[in-house]
Amino acid sequence: MALVTRLGSEYPVVIFSKSSCSMSHSIKTLLSSFGANLRIYEIDEDSNGQQMEMELKALGRKPSVPAVFIGQQLIGGSNEIFSLHLKGKLVPLLLNANAIWL
Repeated sequence: MALVTRLGSEYPVVIFSKSSCSMSHSIKTLLSSFGANLRIYEIDEDSNGQQMEMELKALGRKPSVPAVFIGQQLIGGSNEIFSLHLKGKLVPLLLNANAIWL
């Protein structure tokens, strides 16, 4: 889990994704719409992708993608991100992580 947690802590928002995953695309679109500075790892195109996927599954991500880190914390996948957004808690989380500015 060292690789995923290290990568997840290097930027305010980190998304582990697969290029063919529609839910990953939706999460990237939502977070980009706020102007968030995203670091995206497409694990199906990354040379360490297999290791990343194994580590994400070990962290409880099933399916493994999308997996979103905000402020160095694994927030979860699409259900968690959309739930935070609908509750009005996503923007404050992004602000606290210095991922966006108002």
